Amino acid sequence: MQAPSIHTGRDESQQPAKEKPSFLSSFSEDAWAICIGGVLIAFTISVTFLIKDFRFTAPVYQWADFNDLLSIVLAAKNLLLIAGIGLVFLLLTSVTMVAGRAGIKKYMAGFSVIFFLAVFSLLIGGNKTMSHYGIEYVVFGLLAGLLLSNLFHLPVWLKEAARSEFFIKTGLIILGTSILFNDIVKAGLPGILQSVIVVLAVWFFALWLCRRLKVDDEFAVILASAVSICGVSAAIVASGAIKGDKRKLSYVTTLVLLVAVPMLIFLPWLARKFGISELVGGAWLGGTLDTTAAVVASGELLGAAAVKSATIVKFSQNVLIGVAAFLIAAWWAFRKNEENNRQEKPSVKLIWERFPKFVIGFIAASLVFSFLIPAGTVKQVEGFLNSLRTAWFALAFVSIGLEARFSELFKMEGGRPALAFIGAQLFNIIWTLLWAWLLFGGILFAAPEIK
Repeated sequence: MQAPSIHTGRDESQQPAKEKPSFLSSFSEDAWAICIGGVLIAFTISVTFLIKDFRFTAPVYQWADFNDLLSIVLAAKNLLLIAGIGLVFLLLTSVTMVAGRAGIKKYMAGFSVIFFLAVFSLLIGGNKTMSHYGIEYVVFGLLAGLLLSNLFHLPVWLKEAARSEFFIKTGLIILGTSILFNDIVKAGLPGILQSVIVVLAVWFFALWLCRRLKVDDEFAVILASAVSICGVSAAIVASGAIKGDKRKLSYVTTLVLLVAVPMLIFLPWLARKFGISELVGGAWLGGTLDTTAAVVASGELLGAAAVKSATIVKFSQNVLIGVAAFLIAAWWAFRKNEENNRQEKPSVKLIWERFPKFVIGFIAASLVFSFLIPAGTVKQVEGFLNSLRTAWFALAFVSIGLEARFSELFKMEGGRPALAFIGAQLFNIIWTLLWAWLLFGGILFAAPEIK
């Protein structure tokens, strides 16, 4: 039924026509992430190609003592470099706010605060002692956001600038440049097999456990993906594929980061305590810890071979992000069809609508850097691109903390998702250790020669 028209006493023909949405305003968050990540990658590569022997300088966050902190990290040159990156990020992300007709001044103020907290977390995480124990910037970024959001009443302009999904999607586009298929091939069959077997088994176990604990399926899919594949990144991919509730995503990402802290310290200690070999221990860490930086830091506590096997397994799991995105989107579309008692199969169009588009940017970056960019150029730009990716992730983890409140975390479904997550993570630790031993311990195959 149509609502009755209201006569205003004015000639409607004289009213200004409604402003048509601009081309840029129709961009989705995924499209903006691909554009901004793509611009940063393309600019870096273009400058490297055009200017012979030019090498971008990455900011330094690592320091061993107070003297290093003052003379290297807080040196004027390094601080200007950090500020320059922050300014570029601000300008690029501000374009999205202008296109969406949002308050640009308030966003700029909010972004500046979040970037400051992100840099602070990178500085604390860059301390040699913290790095030695695998306690990285991720933990400090999350804690900074959590303390602010739970101890103070945050202004609206700061909350609106906390765009955790957007920041991490952009970082994931750049992460694609470091996922080189040549590195995966070097691992041979053991690395690829472990990744596939672990991801599948842990995903289905986590889903089963969630259902046993009466956790809803939307929550379960996000949680299972986070535990089985690669933590926060996988949770965001899964949430995008099923159009999930952002509060549930925030809950899971906070859980991932909080549970990661004891794992970073406890798992390497267990490996040493029980005399697990470097290759097996590294493969175990690579399959259970959720971020590449944490994997490398923990692997270093076991040895050089552990770092390499851990990194290869982690990269193999990261590659599965694209496959997981497609399968989850397709499965969810079929499931929704059944719930609505529809007999026809969901169309390719429906699956495409559910597919998180930013994953395309991640895969494209990986393919381009694996097969089109010369190996020498990849080596030349990888340090700088990794520093940009880390900065985006630091922004994301601070934002996750700002978006999460402990009171809501404990109330959500009676704490059952947290119980399911911990149970699934325990299964992940045991199952991954078993397959790391079988595949990298020379039981099923000859132990791979990783130098």
